[in-house]
Amino acid sequence: MPDPILVGRNADKIERLAKTQGIERWTTDIDAALANPDDTVFFDAASTQLRPALLRKAIDAGKHVYCEKPVSDGLDAAIEIARYAQKAGVKNGIVHDKLDLPGLIKLKRLRETGFFGRILSVRGEFGYWVFEGDWMPAQRPSWNYRAEEGGGIVWDMLCHWRYVLDNVIAPVKSVSCTTATHIPDRWDEQGKHYAANADDAAYATFELEGGIVAHINSSWCTRVRRDDLVTFHVDGTHGSAVAGLHKCYSQHRVNTPKPVWNPDEPQTLDFFSGWEEVPDNAVMDNGFKVQWQQFLRHVLEDAPWHYTLSEGAKGVQLAEAGYRSACARAALDRSRRSRHLGDDAGAGQKSHAATAPPVPQHGDGPGAMDPGRGHRRLCPPWLRAAFRPGATSSTRWAPTTLPAPFPMPGSACRAYAAAAGSRRKAR
Repeated sequence: MPDPILVGRNADKIERLAKTQGIERWTTDIDAALANPDDTVFFDAASTQLRPALLRKAIDAGKHVYCEKPVSDGLDAAIEIARYAQKAGVKNGIVHDKLDLPGLIKLKRLRETGFFGRILSVRGEFGYWVFEGDWMPAQRPSWNYRAEEGGGIVWDMLCHWRYVLDNVIAPVKSVSCTTATHIPDRWDEQGKHYAANADDAAYATFELEGGIVAHINSSWCTRVRRDDLVTFHVDGTHGSAVAGLHKCYSQHRVNTPKPVWNPDEPQTLDFFSGWEEVPDNAVMDNGFKVQWQQFLRHVLEDAPWHYTLSEGAKGVQLAEAGYRSACARAALDRSRRSRHLGDDAGAGQKSHAATAPPVPQHGDGPGAMDPGRGHRRLCPPWLRAAFRPGATSSTRWAPTTLPAPFPMPGSACRAYAAAAGSRRKAR
């Protein structure tokens, strides 16, 4: 059995957590913990901005590493740490818990058995109302809504949607995303007011291989009237299915009702009754537990493992592309050229030539508040600077990504690279 040691910055919190979970060992000294040769695996669940440095520290100590997503708050850093782990020869992994949810296991089973026929589209709804914190305490930490601390629903959720779509439906080819900060005023854990400047909603459309169109709404500003906190509705020529976290319902074409549009008469069909629940047909355990067991088997037995830090970098890639799409008001396509981790094919590649779409300016740039409105299209401050008039750079945006990047028009790519580079230097 594993013998874990909890590591954190707040001794009181760590001690209470250890006692609650029956864990004997805990510490606030990460260097001492990493120096113990008996502890061979490092699991990082700290904040996103701290992650690359903590992973590097653990890798330097010879530990196998496993971490929460996103692996970083920038694609360059994500690729760098993935390559660093590979070069060091340590086994590494990234959280992908949604794939082991019973609902998505059943949805994937339907796809693999050909139930859908040709898949046409996917509609996803994720989210719930996160209280502002004034009269009701918020159920998410305040840093989620502070851009400077790595907050934002795009960073949080598009990393999930990348591996979900890639593995359950079909690989993602392009993304078009609109972001918003619907609730600009919130109150933190101490009841202190703060300005929420990170995106709390994202409305993203993805083109998948095979001509499949997926649209997923992610929001912390919506009230739930659906089967679960997240649902995926898949339509195909032969059948459809709706999956939540645990349950999945299907409707074959022979069971599909034939409604007639008549807004003048009350609807007589019960559209819910024509759906059948997909049975478990197996014991399905907690998703986080399952993936953690898989990684430990990979470390101890060299069992197969696919979800490395390289896969985590793909999630960061999509999140970053979502932000760039929101700022440029454009869809971003994946390059036809595939470059994998460790390849040199991308070295020195020129940025993709295209005509950059006009970027409307409202006040201080694409992320500025529209007068008289209670929300804004959000462009992170570090990225917003790249789209201000006169923002130029001779630096070419040509990362060697995995697989191929979602390129922006050339001039915007160069400006984006300059803004991201300045942000990294400022830390």
